Amino acid sequence: MSGSGETSAIPRYGVSELTQAIGSLLERGFAPRFLLDATVSRPQTKKGHLWLTLVDGQASISGVVWASQLAKLSFVPAEGDGVVVVGKLNFWASRATLCVQVLDVRPSLSGVLRQFERVRELLSDEGLLDPLLKRPLPAVPQRIALLTSVPSSALADMLRTAAERWPAAEVIVVPIPVQGPVEAQICAAVERVGTQAQELGIDALVLARGGGSREDLAVFDGEQLARCITACPIPVVTGVGHEDDTTVCDLVADYRAATPTAALVALLPDRSMALQGISQLKRHVRDVIQFQLQGCKHQLQSQWERLLGLHPQHLLQRERQLLDHRRQLLQALSPQHLLGRGFSLMRDGQGQIVSSIGQLKAGDGVMIELADGALDATVGHIHRHQPCPGQPKAKPNRSSPTRRMGKATTKSLPT
Repeated sequence: MSGSGETSAIPRYGVSELTQAIGSLLERGFAPRFLLDATVSRPQTKKGHLWLTLVDGQASISGVVWASQLAKLSFVPAEGDGVVVVGKLNFWASRATLCVQVLDVRPSLSGVLRQFERVRELLSDEGLLDPLLKRPLPAVPQRIALLTSVPSSALADMLRTAAERWPAAEVIVVPIPVQGPVEAQICAAVERVGTQAQELGIDALVLARGGGSREDLAVFDGEQLARCITACPIPVVTGVGHEDDTTVCDLVADYRAATPTAALVALLPDRSMALQGISQLKRHVRDVIQFQLQGCKHQLQSQWERLLGLHPQHLLQRERQLLDHRRQLLQALSPQHLLGRGFSLMRDGQGQIVSSIGQLKAGDGVMIELADGALDATVGHIHRHQPCPGQPKAKPNRSSPTRRMGKATTKSLPT
């Protein structure tokens, strides 16, 4: 051992003095609160307090959540959970033991993502993520159930969007907690809406939560909640977090919207577009009706004209016109008309019309009719005309000899 001078330079403590010095040093060296990234190991409850070990793969330290604080936590970690702890150091000088007193705890991003992948893989193996299972959304929903926290800015935005977009739809707000170990409560709300959907006339269910960190959305990665959504008898639309956030609920829902407001936009029709469509349909119907009325008008006009044509007065007029036409035709073909043009009609002694010289012989008496009277004549000499080329020669009348008894010039009228 060195001399007394050197010995007097080394601090000397009793056990209690040493542990107190260590405690004072720790209090001066650490802030009253700090954040600690860790993984939970061997959590267990004793006398209402939650004891656990916080590890990071290279070191470990004990941690405790006192019973009074445990009741206030929204998230209670389990074995293997990645967590971010809000804590402070507790040093018990009497035993020289060090512990992290947990003031608050929330899942870390790595832990949330591991939970997400685990549940996603489990449901995928069961075929619950098959796109063919997704149901189409109702074209014009009359009533929808909106599951979200009340009150919240997300709820106010969704109600405003519903009123502006399609005010005819009724929105039934179902309050639910949206953060922490509340999966059972959300499942109960989904099941309740599904059970009463047909009775209440609910066409679709919207599950929504406003923005937050990915860790805050961990409850929507729950396996039981995913199964409740799959078993819901009506289409489910999710609008959880931000556009970049994807939860297990989004994967099993019938439609995943980027935000809570986008969920209402996807589900409800656009009133302005509907009004434009109605206006176009109105014009189309009007054009069709006008076209049909025009066709009926033409048809009625045709029937009216036909009816007028069948009126007795028109029938009589038509018959008169027909009779006049026939009378004019008869007058044109009448022998009297021809006689008036200078022709004459010759009859033999028996009153038969003479159309050929073969019917007469010299000395026969004939009667010649003119336009204004008749005269008697005797056939003198009969003159025969030379036939035209190609015309057969008329046979001579051998019943009587030919004699010169004067001349009788006549014009024959064909019958």
